[in-house]
Amino acid sequence: MRKIEGAWLLLALLPAAVSLATPVALRPLVEPPPRAPQATDPQVRWAALAPAQQRDVRTRYAAWRALPESERQRVRKAAAELAALPAAERDALRGRFAGLDRLYRDGWQLGPRLGALYPKLQPLLGYLPEPQRAPMLALLRELDAAQLAQLGLLSQRTPPQARDALREELLAVPATGRAEWLRRKLDK
Repeated sequence: MRKIEGAWLLLALLPAAVSLATPVALRPLVEPPPRAPQATDPQVRWAALAPAQQRDVRTRYAAWRALPESERQRVRKAAAELAALPAAERDALRGRFAGLDRLYRDGWQLGPRLGALYPKLQPLLGYLPEPQRAPMLALLRELDAAQLAQLGLLSQRTPPQARDALREELLAVPATGRAEWLRRKLDK
């Protein structure tokens, strides 16, 4: 399971993680439309991308830059491990990743810790208002594994109409009081 999580993370971030310096050229997740021969000039290659592809690359690059260095190291390690796999196994992993729901694929852009928990956190985080995005991600990165598990459970138990209020309440809780707040919320 650990190998698959690393692969998911790598596949979610790879197009943006230019600093990975992976010796093996990895194919994209989905076959791109036929295109003209590759230009060597990055500006020409960028201009040749469709606007949706440019947005996707920007999003992935921003996710890469937002990761703490320790998680970037894990992604680099996963890149090396993925590159060392036989081509058929790499292709199979890419196919499985491409088969995931886009919400879960995008969740891996949050890094190894949060990506693995994203299916449980998605009800709470899937539709974050932009002003809450950075504070919520910072908060999540401060939580320990037990608190993240509690928040995942709380996220799944909270009805859709109450999720906005829950997020606002969570963001307002001081770091020192989060463990108690989570415990109280789960005890209700």
